[in-house]
This record gives sequence, C-alpha cells and structure tokens, in this order.
Amino acid sequence: MIQPERIQDLNDAPVRSGRYVLYWMQASQRAVCNHALEYAIRQANDRKQPLLAIFGLTDDYPEAQERHYAFLLEGLRETQQILRTRGIQLVVQRESPERAAARLAADASLVVTDRGYTRHQKAWRQSLADSAACRVTQVESDIVVPVETASTKREYAAATLRPRLRRLLPKFLVPLEPTTLQRDSLSLPFDSLAIDNLDARLADLRIDRTAARVHAFTGGTSRAEHLLAEFIARGLRRYATDRSDPGLDIQSHQSPYLHFGQISPLRIALAIQSSRAPQAAKDAYLEELIVRRELSVNYVHYTPRYDSYDSLPDWAKRTLADHASDPRPVLYTASQLERAATADPYWNAAMREMLATGKMHNYMRMYWGKKVLEWTRNPKKAFRLLLALNNKYFLCGRDPVGWANVAWCFGLHDRPWATRPIFGMIRYMNAAGLERKFDMQAYLRYVDSL
Repeated sequence: MIQPERIQDLNDAPVRSGRYVLYWMQASQRAVCNHALEYAIRQANDRKQPLLAIFGLTDDYPEAQERHYAFLLEGLRETQQILRTRGIQLVVQRESPERAAARLAADASLVVTDRGYTRHQKAWRQSLADSAACRVTQVESDIVVPVETASTKREYAAATLRPRLRRLLPKFLVPLEPTTLQRDSLSLPFDSLAIDNLDARLADLRIDRTAARVHAFTGGTSRAEHLLAEFIARGLRRYATDRSDPGLDIQSHQSPYLHFGQISPLRIALAIQSSRAPQAAKDAYLEELIVRRELSVNYVHYTPRYDSYDSLPDWAKRTLADHASDPRPVLYTASQLERAATADPYWNAAMREMLATGKMHNYMRMYWGKKVLEWTRNPKKAFRLLLALNNKYFLCGRDPVGWANVAWCFGLHDRPWATRPIFGMIRYMNAAGLERKFDMQAYLRYVDSL
C-alpha cells in the first residue's frame, strides 16, 4: 500500500510518451521497502515501459567527508546489485544530483523521486521540477507518517506531536509489498560510473578527507538488516530499562543506515512491533524511531534556518543570553576538542568513540553536547562548534536528527529547568550524574577496546 498522502506532484508538466519511467534515487538509497521505488515500478508497469534509475554522485555534498562517502558507496554498490535482480538499471553519474536527473529526464515519460527535507535537497528537487518537460512526482519514503499529514506547523515538543502520530499510525504502519517490474531496463544503453571497486572510486573523488573512513560500520541494506535482527534477538527486551547505560550497548545501531536511506523506518518499526520483546521495550524503541525522529523532521521541514542559533526557542535564547558572560570553569579550543584532549575522561571517551566509529552512544551524545556549551566562551560560538563537530564526524550528523540533536542541547524540544550558571534554565548534565547512574568504567573500557 502506498498511501496517497505520500505522493506529491512537484510540477504541472504532463506525463508523456517517453522511452522509460525514471526513478531519481537520492535520499532513499535502497532497493527494498522504498515507497518511491515501488510507486515508480507501478507507473512503469501501467505504461508498459521499463524503469530506469539514476543516482548523482557529487564531490561537494554539503559538509560530507571521506567517511560519509565510503559508507554511501558501500550501500550504493549493494543497492545497484539488488536493483539489477529486479530488472532495474541504476545509472550512477558523477555530477550534481539534480543535473544528473535532468539529463535522463529528457527522454522520460515521468520522473519519480524520493523526498528530502534539507534546504539543498528541496532545492535540487525544485530545480528538476522547474526544468523538466515531464511530470515530476515526489514520494515520501523515509518517515512513517508523511510530515504534513502529521502536522501542518512546527511542533515544539514530542508531547504535541505524539498524539497526532498515534492517531495516524494504524493507516501508515502497514507493510509495503514489492511489485514485479514487467519490462526491465538492463539493456538500455547508458554509461554508468563503476562503483564495484570502492577503494578506487573513493580515492578518485575530490573530497575532504579530514574525517577519515571508518570500518566499525559497513554501509548497505543487508548490514542494516543484520544489525536489526541481532538487536531484536539480544538487546530489544532490555531497551526500556537499560538503553541509557553507555556501558551496556543496548542499541540497534540503525541511525547511519536511516541517514543514508539504506533501511526504511517502516521496515524497522514493523520488525520491532512483531517481535516477542516486552511491550514496554517495543514502545520505548518506537518512541525514539517514530516520535522523536519525526519530530526532528518536523523541525527541519518547517524551520527555514534549522541550523541557526536563531531558530532556538525564545525562552532558551533569553536564558542563554542572560548567562552568556558567566565565568566558565575551563575553555577548550576546537583543536583540543577534536583531539579529545580535555580533563574529562568521559567526554574524551565519547569523542574518541565518534572519531573511531562515526557513531556515539545516544546518552553520551547528550552529555557530549552539553559540555561543549559549558566549555565555550559564549553559547552562539558553542552552537556553531558543536554543529561543526557533529556534521564532520557522525555518519548520521548532517540530517534532521543531527540538527535537532544539537539544538536540543540548547533547549529545542525541551522545557525550562532550574536556573544554573552558564546554562540558565537549559537542562544541565554533569559527570557526577553519569557516575551515579551507570558503570562508567565499563564505557571507558569499551572505548579503549576500539
């Protein structure tokens, strides 16, 4: 089932008699449980045409580093192979995504694409819609409930979005069955960038390599599925009670795969829902996957300057301004932070985990962000610094969840707390709290083992 709320025409051009239906893959980089792909297959079948897919690989994706490109290419290589078994040729071109799509749209009857929420993703889609002579249709594929269906405005807390989502889940939390393509596109004569030799292709790209490739997580739908199955078998039953303990690693590790669209949140949610774990554990996980994640998408979609300090709640900006000149216990430079060279062993461990793996335990990610606010001369500078570190090193850093996570450290989607120096009424976290709740030595030993 592809709910009509997921489908949006981006222009008024006609569906015409072209050579093929074109699927522009950009955000949803997978060959299974992909609403945009399945919609494109059905459109091709209706027209008795082949379905061709295009992916534009640009060297200058905003803030992307070598580790991001490596993970993307690992997943894209697998996706290309799976699409081939479904009769779909995935053409990879080394150019800006919207230009690659525009060239192949010239001979298409219809272009179907997935949906992105960042300003450059929206601009790419609008650019194609404005230039294409055929219909361009966008299908929302990477959240469970379409963003405008869930809410027509920016929501300010999970408490306001949660009831809306719960009312809609029976309609949208349903399986997506694959459709068999009737005419394949494998023999269509298109040149495609070779991505079989990942190391060679990665070396050829003109990209920033400061944040080097990591090997703790390998890109691809099959790897995401393996980690999900492992989590359901071994960790999910403890999720409600133990997920916050950084020494226990009760995590699904799906965030990098969700970031690159290598697994569908719908696929994850259905697997969690059908598991034998306690209901409390399933509810706790689905709260994070659906409510919290889609609250982040809501924030970015309805906030033009989502990566700006000015987009924080007014109360947060006021209280931080009131305490901007408070003495800091210590000031660290960006270089010291990047080298994990602070006097806080827990913060250093979290930073080292991110440097080594491209990921960080969720609870430590909150602590990590709060300490940057405490150790930086003023909150605006702290916001910029934290966002830069987040986007540079996290595999999942440059997306709605990443931006919302950073802004949360400064009061987004939270409430005022008791007033403290530096933080004002922003939620405070400290090392004593970590030690009181968790076995932090276990976390330090885990990071030392990386």
